Amino acid sequence: MKAITIKGSERESVGKKATKALRNAGKVPCVVYGGDKPLHFSADELAFRDLVYTPNAHTVAIELDGGASVKAIMQDIQFHPVTDAIIHIDFYQLFDDKMVTMNIPVTLEGNSPGVRNGGRLLFRKRKLAIKALPSKLPDFFNVDISKLKIGQNISVGSLMSEDFTILHPESQVVVQVKTARTAVVTDDEDEDGEEGAEGAEGASEEAAQE
Repeated sequence: MKAITIKGSERESVGKKATKALRNAGKVPCVVYGGDKPLHFSADELAFRDLVYTPNAHTVAIELDGGASVKAIMQDIQFHPVTDAIIHIDFYQLFDDKMVTMNIPVTLEGNSPGVRNGGRLLFRKRKLAIKALPSKLPDFFNVDISKLKIGQNISVGSLMSEDFTILHPESQVVVQVKTARTAVVTDDEDEDGEEGAEGAEGASEEAAQE
């Protein structure tokens, strides 16, 4: 997984007054958990742009004044209710031999023949929670929908890997194509049984209404 570098300064004072002063100076107070003790630091708000405002998942290399460096992942973030400015971020420290849980984005590839024939594409899970060693964390799940016909779906079971554990049931649907009133069932889909039946049912309902 790609890493983003955040340059910051360790905080000596963590009281409300010091925190407010940091925010007024355009800096974000942060905490890294998971180590021997919490690590408090701050960094410029702009430093988090590529980490926060993206659909991609990243690990973080936190480089502090003085040469200390910590690998982590973002766990929680708070925004100002009016300005949407970042006001606090929690991180979790990574260790090479320790499993970590993280949400990984799902991307779709290809064009579904079921959608071309009028079906509705339903993207059920845009992120999947997994548990893995840091070195085994994938950047994303790439799901090929180029053979997805009307009535078919792709579930978590088809995305399993020895590198990580997906924390969802194998039957959990990630993406599917549902029948729509305008769906047209092709000969290829008729041969697949369920898809043909659903398409025929939709066509019959439409004909009845006409």
